[in-house]
Amino acid sequence: MSRICEIELDDANLPPPTPEIEQERKVAMFDLIEENAFALPARNGTAVPDGPYRLTLAIREKRLVFDIRSEAGESAAEFHLSLSPFRQVVKDYWAICESYFDAVKNLPPGQIETIDMARRGIHNEGARVLEERLAGKAEVDSDTARRLFTLICVLHFGG
Repeated sequence: MSRICEIELDDANLPPPTPEIEQERKVAMFDLIEENAFALPARNGTAVPDGPYRLTLAIREKRLVFDIRSEAGESAAEFHLSLSPFRQVVKDYWAICESYFDAVKNLPPGQIETIDMARRGIHNEGARVLEERLAGKAEVDSDTARRLFTLICVLHFGG
């Protein structure tokens, strides 16, 4: 399976992120570049450029846009996904993240762990939704889907 070698978030029209959101973004982007699996299947019998790929994620006209280019900058694919399937899971994810960020400051480790387990469960659900939405468009592994979901949350927060 191929991979993503560079990722960019097109967040020019979004409000500045909170420090917690900026940290989530940095960690997800670092982890994604370090290790990911991302491939584009042939479409309509037409081969696509081989990876590694440069990926730009954006929200435009209330749609999630994946702009994928080869390492050399050649257009490989672009697809737009409805944000509707993500809305509830993103909302739930940010609600549990706020609880987690507060807990880290005020609660004992046992309670933090419980909230973190819930956070991971919602995060896994978001990754599953993303994998379903990418079916036939891009092939990703679970860890890549999780990291991409984090970045979608960062974009969605401002969108």
